Amino acid sequence: MFESVATLLAELEDLQTQLSDPDVFADAARAKKLNRRYAELNKIATAYTNWQQAGEDLDAARELAREDEAFAAEVPSLEEHLVEVQESLRRLLIPRDPDDGRDVIMEIKGGEGGAESALFAADLLRMYMHYAESKGWKYEILDRTESDLGGYKDVQVAFKSNATDPSQGVWAHLKYEGGVHRVQRVPATESQGRIHTSTTGVLVFPEADEPEEVEINQNDLKIDVYRSSGPGGQSVNTTDSAVRITHLPTGIVVAMQNEKSQLQNKEAGMRVLRARILARYQEEADAVSSAARKSQIRTMDRSERIRTYNFPENRIADHRTGYKAYNLDQVMNGALEPVIDSCIRFDEEARLADIGDTEG
Repeated sequence: MFESVATLLAELEDLQTQLSDPDVFADAARAKKLNRRYAELNKIATAYTNWQQAGEDLDAARELAREDEAFAAEVPSLEEHLVEVQESLRRLLIPRDPDDGRDVIMEIKGGEGGAESALFAADLLRMYMHYAESKGWKYEILDRTESDLGGYKDVQVAFKSNATDPSQGVWAHLKYEGGVHRVQRVPATESQGRIHTSTTGVLVFPEADEPEEVEINQNDLKIDVYRSSGPGGQSVNTTDSAVRITHLPTGIVVAMQNEKSQLQNKEAGMRVLRARILARYQEEADAVSSAARKSQIRTMDRSERIRTYNFPENRIADHRTGYKAYNLDQVMNGALEPVIDSCIRFDEEARLADIGDTEG
């Protein structure tokens, strides 16, 4: 059992040697990648040591129990502990998404429901920002298009973490948020008190660690500049500061108008463009990768309804995992951890089952 651990421990030892070399840190992207892998393998090494120790403790207790019945009482609890540490190690050995340690760019877009959908987009943005604060992450709004009633037709936000452990990375948690979020509530504009159903779309992209990670040929870009506009088409400023970038090989289009500076909008646009191109590469890699590597519930189908937020019942329900709770008010204030944990656990169980089928 756990035959692969020996190889991973050898890799950990090699990483320790590499990270002791000061020259490694001259390349920030490489150092970051090595540190992430080191943190991941170090957790496995610790869990493996705990498993070995738990097994030795159980063997010793059983041996002593044969000589003295007083030690027999310890055996059940030690058996239970061995099962726990064994399960912990087993889960750590699931092949991890290589992007888990990356930061994230998220786009929230109004969908069906018009003004109410745009208002809910603003609510979702606040929910994610509160969640980020609870995790110690930083966030930055890159671009936004406001609606007439104060919501967002479209908003793009970057989330960043300083964690070296990939399991604590932003992508490791927010990658499950992509899809259609359905809201059921009485809109502020509804005079009859009727419950309306609206939808808001969320797109999530892992962000490139360094600009050089995603090569973009300037000749492959078509850049247009235009005048920024606010709600209702009103002009935000009188200069052509808004930027639209089209990546000709992929057809990906990014538009930015949040800043008054054309240069700042271009820089933000390139940041989003790199993330979308990186995501495109990963989608292609996922299409040919093994089932163990791919997430079982993070779909690339952007039309999939993943969650319902029912305000009259104070209910939150995730349609992929079956998670349901009646604390929607708390979730909207950032208490999103149990919902996301249900996605992580569901994904792990599915991949463990796939690994078992492959081994069998």
